[in-house]
Amino acid sequence: MADTLKLTVDDTLTRRIDKVLAHQFNQFSRSHLQKWIVDGNVRVNGQPVKPKYKLAVGDQVVIEPEAPQKVDLTPEKIPLDIVYEDDDVIVVNKPQGMVVHPAPGHPDHTLVNALLYHSPLSTINGEFRPGIVHRIDKDTSGLLMVAKNDLAHRSLAAQLKAKTNQREYVALVHGVIKQDAGTIDAPIGRSKKDRKKQAVVSDGRHAVTHFKVLRRFRHYTLVSCRLETGRTHQIRVHMKSIGHPLAGDPLYGPRKTLPGRGQYLHARLLGFKHPRTGKDLVFTAPLPEYFQQMLDKLKKTDSN
Repeated sequence: MADTLKLTVDDTLTRRIDKVLAHQFNQFSRSHLQKWIVDGNVRVNGQPVKPKYKLAVGDQVVIEPEAPQKVDLTPEKIPLDIVYEDDDVIVVNKPQGMVVHPAPGHPDHTLVNALLYHSPLSTINGEFRPGIVHRIDKDTSGLLMVAKNDLAHRSLAAQLKAKTNQREYVALVHGVIKQDAGTIDAPIGRSKKDRKKQAVVSDGRHAVTHFKVLRRFRHYTLVSCRLETGRTHQIRVHMKSIGHPLAGDPLYGPRKTLPGRGQYLHARLLGFKHPRTGKDLVFTAPLPEYFQQMLDKLKKTDSN
C-alpha cells in the first residue's frame, strides 16, 4: 500500500465524499478515488462508505491508496514534432495513434517516453505522467503543452482551471449542421449503460463546447470546436449528443462511417500565458495529411 492519507472534516467540507476527495486530493485522478471508495480503501470513522456519502463536521476520513502498478518508465528515442520549446515549456504536435502517457495496456512507446528522452520534465503529476498538464485521446492529433519544470506545471495547470487558455479543435462530423455556430452546455460523466464510454448525464461534471461550421458537405460537416472545459472525450460526446457524432469515431460514431484509424479530430490551436514571462503565446498546427486527404476526397465526392 502507498502512504495513508487522513482528513478531518470541517464545515467547509460537508458535501459528498467523492467530490470532496476529488478537490482535496487532486494529485489522484477522480477514477482512482472513486475506485478506492468502492473497494473500501476509503473509511470514514473506521467504516467504508459509498461515493454519495455526505460528510459531517468532525468525520475522520482515512484513505489507504493501492500501490501503483510497477511500470518501468523508460526514455525512448521516438521522433517528436516540436512546435515550440524553451527552458520551461514544450509545445508538441502529437500524431494520431500515439498514447500520451503510460497506462495499463500501454506501458511504453507513449509521448511521455519520447519526451523523457528529449528533456527533463516536471514531477507534479507523478511518476507516469511527468510534464503532462492536459491530454488528448490516442486517436486525436494535435497540440499539447508540456511542462519542463514544476513552476511551469503549476502555472499552466492554473490557467486550465481558470479557463484562460485557448484550445481549438477541428472535427469532421456526420450530418449537416444547419446553424452556423452554437454552444453545447451539458454535463458529462461515465455512461450508465457502458462503463467504457462517457455520456451526457444529469449528475456529470460541467462541460461547455462552442462550435462553428467551417464547411458543409452533403453528408458531413467540418466544424471548429472551442473548449471551455476539458472533460474526457468532451467533443466526441457533445457532438454525438446533438446528433452529429464524429466521423471515424470507433466508440461514439455509427458503424457506417469514414475509413481511417479513428475519429477525425485535430487540436489545431493552443494558446496560454508563458509561465515565467507572462507573455501570450498562440500556436497552430495544420491538419495532418490523412485528415486533409479525406477533406479533398469529400470535396470531389460529397460536395453540396
